[in-house]
Amino acid sequence: MRLLVISHTAHYRRGGQLLAWGPTVRELDHLAGAFGSVTHLAPLHPGPGPASVTPYRSGRVELVPLHPSGGDGLTRKLGVILAAPGYMRAIRRAVLRADVVQVRCPCNIGLVACLALALHQREPPRWAKYAGNWQPPGPEPLSYRMQRWWLAKGLHRGPVTVNGEWPGQLPHVHSFVNPCLSEEERRTAAAGTAYKRLEVPLRLLFVGRVEAAKGAGRAVQVLAGLVSAGVDSTLDLVGDGPERPQFEKLAVRSGIAGRATFHGWMSRDRLEDRYRSAHILLLPSTASEGWPKVLSEAMAFRTVPLAGLVSSVGQVLKATGAGLALPPRDVAAFVTAVRELVDNPTSWEALAAKGVEAAGLFTYETHIGRLAEILGLEMPGAGGLGPGAVAPAGSASAGGGPV
Repeated sequence: MRLLVISHTAHYRRGGQLLAWGPTVRELDHLAGAFGSVTHLAPLHPGPGPASVTPYRSGRVELVPLHPSGGDGLTRKLGVILAAPGYMRAIRRAVLRADVVQVRCPCNIGLVACLALALHQREPPRWAKYAGNWQPPGPEPLSYRMQRWWLAKGLHRGPVTVNGEWPGQLPHVHSFVNPCLSEEERRTAAAGTAYKRLEVPLRLLFVGRVEAAKGAGRAVQVLAGLVSAGVDSTLDLVGDGPERPQFEKLAVRSGIAGRATFHGWMSRDRLEDRYRSAHILLLPSTASEGWPKVLSEAMAFRTVPLAGLVSSVGQVLKATGAGLALPPRDVAAFVTAVRELVDNPTSWEALAAKGVEAAGLFTYETHIGRLAEILGLEMPGAGGLGPGAVAPAGSASAGGGPV
């Protein structure tokens, strides 16, 4: 069975290897095992790529490269319009060879793909994965609004998977969670952290793009507030970005430079060591995203997430009892929540235990099983990567993106 994935995920070539965003690579490696093969129609960029990309390991993933388009500035945005006819032709050709189609939204290529699928006469099963906020509280780009309208109307002729449950959700819109680990990884993480207890120094962790929207600066401020209140604590920040120097300066100005460590990007294997030792994951993000995968990764390692109350984050943490969702800009609320957990370690232990239990919702095996149900497919390889495939090695999961 041939799965066609259409997305905006940036790809690069380095030393003969094909690389892309780590969490997406891991997911498609597993989907290739379940479906038999994956054809990924996505942009191929020049150069070796940033430190956050990682190679595919499956050997069953083929890239159909598209010319990159879009970005900031009027000229780049106009480039999307010029590229659209070529995207449409490539999509229609790829659909003819596919048995199942997945479109990843919201993105410019996803919008073109939705149009192409509506016009295509052949009927391979298809679904749209909307990874952003399905019902955002504020303004968003016009292309995002168009894609949500199109998908809500079912004009692409297939189910839609979204993060969270929303008022007025139609029958073809299915609440889904984003996978981030295998069942074997989940069991190993749970067994390897059974010893973990809340103790001092309190170890805080931030994982993501080091930028204001993700809450990197607020994480530093939370650490400063805890130290000022007499809580012996440290903060590890995993990730990178152009705003990183200003947050390093903030740590110096706040008098906590010796307690805040900026690590840059990390491979999945190295990141797991941070999850294993951390007590609390701080993600006071205001970004309009569906579900940050770093939250469920942390839960698997008995690290309690304290995250911004955006999109489906509050829904999932409340339903699972695995963490707390707080107003993302309220630094004082985060400081208070951490202090209350320090004063009541049994509360932390209860949240951590619920996180380990809930991590099973985020396995690739669970994800593939649910896909088989909503698409009405039998997938013999749904137990994992499948025979002959190579298990994915550590990927640069820090700063999980929206798709």
